[in-house]
Amino acid sequence: MKRLATGRRAAILPHDGGGERLLATVVAVLCFLACLAAVTSLASNRAAHGWARALRAEATVQVRPRAGESEAEAAERAAEALAGVSGVEEAQALDRKASEALLRPWLGEAALADLPLPQLISVRLDADQPASAVSLRRALARAGLDATVDDHSLWRDEIERSAAMITVLALAAFLALAGAAGAAVAYAVRAGMAGQAAVIETLSLNGASDDRIAGLYQRRYALLAAAAGAAGATAAMAGVALLRGVGGGDGVTPALPFAWSDVWIVAPCPVLAAIVALAAARVAALARLRRRR
Repeated sequence: MKRLATGRRAAILPHDGGGERLLATVVAVLCFLACLAAVTSLASNRAAHGWARALRAEATVQVRPRAGESEAEAAERAAEALAGVSGVEEAQALDRKASEALLRPWLGEAALADLPLPQLISVRLDADQPASAVSLRRALARAGLDATVDDHSLWRDEIERSAAMITVLALAAFLALAGAAGAAVAYAVRAGMAGQAAVIETLSLNGASDDRIAGLYQRRYALLAAAAGAAGATAAMAGVALLRGVGGGDGVTPALPFAWSDVWIVAPCPVLAAIVALAAARVAALARLRRRR
């Protein structure tokens, strides 16, 4: 009986078919964009932390041979000294071919032929308890080696700052889109009430309170926003699933590694859209009713 009575109360207000369809389209598009902003934020944050973990698990050492010592001999001594440090899994000297492969994306093929390259040691660190740059420098100093240790901390800090900035911007975009959806609902409520002044007056004369009349608009626009939010979220879920499926293990690109869990993260969008619409409709309806009096 309660459900039937609620349906009868909602049917009291005449429907504006064209206006409500247009509002539903706007809310669906805004929800779609908000879902994409949220998923992009998660993917970029995931990528940045993955890169930071990879950098944290590696270090590079440049060795300068002493007088009377070849680069190969200095590199071999450095690799032995570093391999004995706690928190180091492997230390390996890079030959010229491996060093050229590292520089080729930056310098190109032509510049590498006559370029003198430093002797580098690639150090793979324990992922759980990596050796610090200080302990690596001490081990090299004890071995009497002139070397420079790069633990990639500068790059790692830059990546983590960029990830935090992207997350903040995506959150700001999400909030702006939610605010835009709320403003669209509020505008639609005010326009609808302006066109239904006679109905509202009749309800008031028959004893309906402002809260009861506002409740009619709340219910209508909350249900409309929930349906539109479901449409926008479904489109976003389909898009993310497509990008994840087409791209394989890393998604479309390692820069934005979408995960299957991202598909379900946007599922609460219809509920959030309904809450925003309900609040916006109530505020707009009560403000209009109070001005009428």
